[in-house]
Amino acid sequence: MTHRKLRITEMSRLSVEQFRASEKLPLDVILDDVRSLFNVGSIFRTADAFRVHAIHLCGITAVPPHPEIHKTALGAEDSVRWQRHARALDAVRLLRRQGYTVWALEQATDSTTLPFALPPTGPLAIVLGNEVHGVAQDVIDQCDGCIEIPQFGTKHSLNVACAAAIAIWEVARLRLQNLTPPPYPSGI
Repeated sequence: MTHRKLRITEMSRLSVEQFRASEKLPLDVILDDVRSLFNVGSIFRTADAFRVHAIHLCGITAVPPHPEIHKTALGAEDSVRWQRHARALDAVRLLRRQGYTVWALEQATDSTTLPFALPPTGPLAIVLGNEVHGVAQDVIDQCDGCIEIPQFGTKHSLNVACAAAIAIWEVARLRLQNLTPPPYPSGI
């Protein structure tokens, strides 16, 4: 079998306007003091790929427009809805009042290892923490639980952008397998 790499014009990607009008994965991502602008940009790009509903940029997390965010987001900061909060705790409390189930992606006692059982319906939010300190304990205390990515090597954690990509994919995969017809075109 011969495979030919697709050209960009063959990929049928949405325009920014089409993206904004499209159905979204009922998932918000909360960034708790993420310090690297490159990580923030990478998370925007992943959020665009899976049509995440919104990103909440909290604490010291930088906000667009910024050249370092744009360098890895490649314009996804223009398509994905985002909101600024002084603290991640504010974002968690806001989303919980709006009916979200909120999970911290953190190594914690009694954490649930991916894959995890999603609530059958309703919006979700995942909190991702600072590259050194992780998700703040006061934020974890307000979450419905903690999810953890299993790891088998010598390091104690993954890069926050990599962890975000794994968690977002897992939510998309679990939600999509339970929906008929899926809200996205085939290929996701």
